[in-house]
Amino acid sequence: MKRIHFSLTPAIFVGFVTFCANIVDAQVDSSNFHTEKELIPIEIKAIRVNNKNPFAISNIDSLAIRRSDGVQDIPYLLDQTPSVTVTSDAGAGVGYTALRIRGTDAARINFTMNGIPVNDAESQAAIFVDFPDILGSANSIQIQRGVGSSTNGSGAFGASVNMSNLQQGNKAYASIHSAVGSFKTFKNSIKAGTGLLRGGFQFDLRLSKINSDGYIERAKSDLKSLQFIAGWTSKNEKSSLRFNLLLGREKTGQAWNGVPQDSLKTNRKFNGLGLMENGEYYTDQTDNYGQDYYQLIYNQQISDYWSGNITLFMTRGKGYYNEYQLGALFEDYNHLPFISPSNDTLFSTNLTRQLWLDNYFYGTTYSAHYQKNKTTLDLGGSISLYDGRHYGYVKWAEYGFPVDYSWYRLSAFKNDYSVFAKWQQQLGMNFYLFTDLQYRHVDYKMNGFRASINTRPNVQYDFLNPKIGLSYIKNHANANKSKVFTSFAMAQKEPNRNDFEAATYELPKPETLYDVELGYEFHAFNWGFGLNMYYMHYNNQLILTGKLNDVGAYARQNVPTSYRSGIEIMANYQPIQMLSFVANATFSMNKIRRFTEYIDDYDNGGQIEIEHTNTTIGYSPSVIAYASATIEPFIKFTKNQHFYIDIIGKYISRQFLDNTSNTQRSINPYALANTRLRYTLETKKFIKELGISLSLNNLLNKMYESNGYTFSYQYGGERITENFYYPQAGFNFIFGVQLNF
Repeated sequence: MKRIHFSLTPAIFVGFVTFCANIVDAQVDSSNFHTEKELIPIEIKAIRVNNKNPFAISNIDSLAIRRSDGVQDIPYLLDQTPSVTVTSDAGAGVGYTALRIRGTDAARINFTMNGIPVNDAESQAAIFVDFPDILGSANSIQIQRGVGSSTNGSGAFGASVNMSNLQQGNKAYASIHSAVGSFKTFKNSIKAGTGLLRGGFQFDLRLSKINSDGYIERAKSDLKSLQFIAGWTSKNEKSSLRFNLLLGREKTGQAWNGVPQDSLKTNRKFNGLGLMENGEYYTDQTDNYGQDYYQLIYNQQISDYWSGNITLFMTRGKGYYNEYQLGALFEDYNHLPFISPSNDTLFSTNLTRQLWLDNYFYGTTYSAHYQKNKTTLDLGGSISLYDGRHYGYVKWAEYGFPVDYSWYRLSAFKNDYSVFAKWQQQLGMNFYLFTDLQYRHVDYKMNGFRASINTRPNVQYDFLNPKIGLSYIKNHANANKSKVFTSFAMAQKEPNRNDFEAATYELPKPETLYDVELGYEFHAFNWGFGLNMYYMHYNNQLILTGKLNDVGAYARQNVPTSYRSGIEIMANYQPIQMLSFVANATFSMNKIRRFTEYIDDYDNGGQIEIEHTNTTIGYSPSVIAYASATIEPFIKFTKNQHFYIDIIGKYISRQFLDNTSNTQRSINPYALANTRLRYTLETKKFIKELGISLSLNNLLNKMYESNGYTFSYQYGGERITENFYYPQAGFNFIFGVQLNF
């Protein structure tokens, strides 16, 4: 019954929107109607905010996306925006990459693609390696820092990031982008589009392949992707239908264990995964995964003031970890010890195994947009169903296991549906009131875990998330404009799969965030300035404390109270036509009021408890700063040619590896300098544009680490701490050529 109810909801919603459109259009005077046309699709408009909304946002347009090196992944593009830190397992921005915004990780950041949720339903993380070269077809990205406005999918606890990659041009085109770089990095991408054909049809295709050995040993990446868009627009341009197919395939060498601290001085590229008994390394210690996105998007202009959208989607994911296990215990694989022909009892063996994830994520998103006079209204929501399978095989063993022995086969199901209403009202000449209310229901059932097959939690959550804010916008002389805004927003988020798997004493509680923002912006002809202050108060934030559960796994624990507070400063300046500057900086405090740390006591058994108060939240630097200068030295002498020099700097202060504020468990501060040379030549010939770029990264060859983890224990009467880090590449380059036809 629940599935039937879900399938009818979008149809009822569209009917309701049409009915409301007729009523509202009849009641509101249209004599003063005026709106600025936004060139963004309806499915994106419903979850994005405009410049009148009271939130801290960053917009990255297609020009900025094209100026990136085109090889490194999404986090390295977003690194130019405030409060962002990035890292790469392989050390060079290709393969597994991740980011944090205001210190929060990707599992607490809401990601959407064309309004459709991207975060994994169980881990709640956005895995960028699963859709390689997505920037090759992205046309815009908006980041809303903090809670932001309501969106589709998981709760936004540090930011929401929504991307649009469905733009189709009216003219036929083709382009080729090839790049080569350090660590045997290669990229080849081909794009082509038919432009608008008779009958309103058009088709676009992109094929991409990226390979890299990575900076870290055996961290190779072999990435492939395909995107195909079929679009139709009605003659009067009031209706459009688009089908988006995005296929991603990745094979990456496992490098997620990091490098022991002692190895940083002797071998920064060390990778200990896959070590075999003979001292050599297993050559196929890899992650293999394919993720396919199927999206069908229908937009309709219902009247002069109402537009509606409905999207059907399915995300299909399937893949496995392939890995060598040295001295694997039979009991860990639900298998009796092996009795050898000489009657010796063997409790362990060497083996290779595959851990599989096989899932379907499908559903619908829907929205309606109303704009007339001084009123803007957005209604929308999403319905998603997740069907996941977890299973594992022993592919080879020295003894004791049959071929393709399967020791677990588990399932998980998650239903997630939400609705939201957003209302923006102009009050007088300069004030804009914004209100937003979202209801979200989550029904999550897990039928066992690999380490505890008989643990089967089944939880339901109902979240009500209100937001309210006020903006004051003033137009000054000489086209200058200023804006003051403030907002309050609430978000709630369920624990992820690992939290339920590790927490066998009691189920973890959902997290709650209260976010207050206060900002000021000023825009002049050749300069701009922005200041945003935020206070993010958490109830029951989940953190690692070192506590073991009853099966010996480390579990995240809810801490009653924690907070993030900070100031974000943004500025840009163009003193002359050939020179421009952009800078931003974040100064923050990120604190946990009180928590208990647990340390394993190998001398006496059990764990040692240590009380902490007012400590810094892990991976949350107090200072993040970015600056860039762009020079176009020959702008006065050339018309169809452009040569740019970008000089880029980034500084990250100390980050702690846990929540104890112990500098012995931390990442040292680092400062980086990069430069990028770009040349474009526009012609009226067969090749319409030639682009050449050279990115020189980490110019000063800094030896630094961007991520890590730690654990401590008591042994032999001593407190021992072991740190592991993710070293990043020293000086490296990427050289690219693009031809547009």
